Amino acid sequence: MTNSSSIPVVTIDGPSGSGKGTIARRVAGQLGWHLLDSGALYRLVALAASENGISLDNIAALVELAADLDVVFGSDTAGEEQILLQGRDVTKQIRTEDCGTGASAVAALPAVRNALLGLQRGFRKEPGLVADGRDMGTHVFADAGLKVFLTATPQERAKRRHKQLNDKGIDVSLAALSRDIEERDRRDSERSVAPLRPAADARILESSGKSIEDVTRTVLDWVSEL
Repeated sequence: MTNSSSIPVVTIDGPSGSGKGTIARRVAGQLGWHLLDSGALYRLVALAASENGISLDNIAALVELAADLDVVFGSDTAGEEQILLQGRDVTKQIRTEDCGTGASAVAALPAVRNALLGLQRGFRKEPGLVADGRDMGTHVFADAGLKVFLTATPQERAKRRHKQLNDKGIDVSLAALSRDIEERDRRDSERSVAPLRPAADARILESSGKSIEDVTRTVLDWVSEL
């Protein structure tokens, strides 16, 4: 049996709207590695809680939901992200701003984070893993060979998120997105458990004004140095 610690991992952490999910999918696709969208796991818990009438302050029920998540990350026929929960496509549902706000609240709960930790580490399979989130390099995969902290200005991130949601047919105001991103940044950076911050050995990648292709190429160049 392969020792999981010998399987290479690239972590891409960063704030909401930094583009880490898009870059992680591109890098994983180029490398032929597995993909973990850790942020989606918290969105999935928030969605499942909403659908089951569970309050976000019912920690015991949230832990039970997190422990039983049956999730598959993949792509549709057009190559776009596809996330299945219990075999049901919930990709669009978990990308709403309400679900994102719920996910941020859920992610601040230590018991829920612990319940998801084993699930996240289980994605580490041959030939390798690209994991994106907020604490992939600092906590979940602290031994990763390459840790990237991807960031951009709040204004840039709000514009990207606005375009992303509009392209998916989700109508939301740019001003509301800007306020939400600033609030989420504050909440994520100030939480007591796994706060949003670069790992000590992370490479900082500022993506403002750069194309997806340029950012992807930079990360792949770093991978080639391993």
